[in-house]
Amino acid sequence: MTIKTFQLEYDAINSRNTFTNGDTINGRIVLETDKEMKIQSLEFLAKGKASVCWTEYYGDNQSHVYWSDEKYYSIQQHILRESRQDGSEIIGKGKHLFPFSFKIPEERMPSSFYSTIGRVVHKLKAELKQSMKLKKKTKVHFKFVSRADMDVPRLMVPQHGCKDKRLAFGSGTVSFDVCIDKTGYKPGEAITVTTEINNQSSRLVKPKLILYERRSFFAQGRRKLETRQVLKAKADGVDPNSGKRTVAKVIPIPTELSPSIMNCSIIKLEYRLQVYLDIRFTSNLEIKVPIIILPEVLDIRHLPPSYSDCGFEAFGNPAPPTRGTTPQAMEPPPSYEASAMYPTFPSGD
Repeated sequence: MTIKTFQLEYDAINSRNTFTNGDTINGRIVLETDKEMKIQSLEFLAKGKASVCWTEYYGDNQSHVYWSDEKYYSIQQHILRESRQDGSEIIGKGKHLFPFSFKIPEERMPSSFYSTIGRVVHKLKAELKQSMKLKKKTKVHFKFVSRADMDVPRLMVPQHGCKDKRLAFGSGTVSFDVCIDKTGYKPGEAITVTTEINNQSSRLVKPKLILYERRSFFAQGRRKLETRQVLKAKADGVDPNSGKRTVAKVIPIPTELSPSIMNCSIIKLEYRLQVYLDIRFTSNLEIKVPIIILPEVLDIRHLPPSYSDCGFEAFGNPAPPTRGTTPQAMEPPPSYEASAMYPTFPSGD
């Protein structure tokens, strides 16, 4: 054995070990050998890429794999070049450190994200080439948190919705209004949900809340949807024929939630707050409002509020960026049945 250690190390710049647009990553390639050896080249690479892949089945023994990718940057640095006439560089026995420095591009690109169907990966790689031997590779992923994920003025916009219903068999009417003070929240923040209920019915009304996550993946004119419940909560019930009553509920956002992804054409990560009234012997009244989970590096405390373009669809249909990707001529989305099997991504991703 000649090479004992071949790995990448990089220096953290904060306690969360995250990086954002414009940050510089400093590190080193560690190469340890047990004897003198010849090297043709040593290269450092940094790459950012989104990819999706899933399989759909049709009838008996028929299936189709849908995939797409979106590349953000690919940077290459030559650490050691061929310097001798025989095309090699001599490395002595022992441990060697080769420093590198890489500045993350300022362009819009999504935060790191991982799921069984799609992922956004930001990684560092090193490749060592020797004559008559297979190229040796090593890599490490770093956590990138975008500070350009959202259209910032909309983050402070309050969200509001209202609905009413006449109950069957002359049981009366129920109406309710839901309001939250803004749209953008950081993990760990609390959402104050104010619900005004007008119960002019003969039935008990129980307000309940669900925060859930929507993951959409796009490839070759198809869309794959995953939903996941993040948390549930309930507020005090409103007695029959009690008229108007205001109910406030504070729900904390889990600290481990990934930030919303709104700037990728093949992956979209969204959050919804569903507030509904549980009423016996009838269908529930429900209102859904969008919630944007912010990256921790974005501070919105001093931003002026904007009350324009604050509807639900303003967040649901952002214009996808134009990049060199697999063609994405989107058709109306199909039904979202779950696939029977998820493929394994290649190790290179």
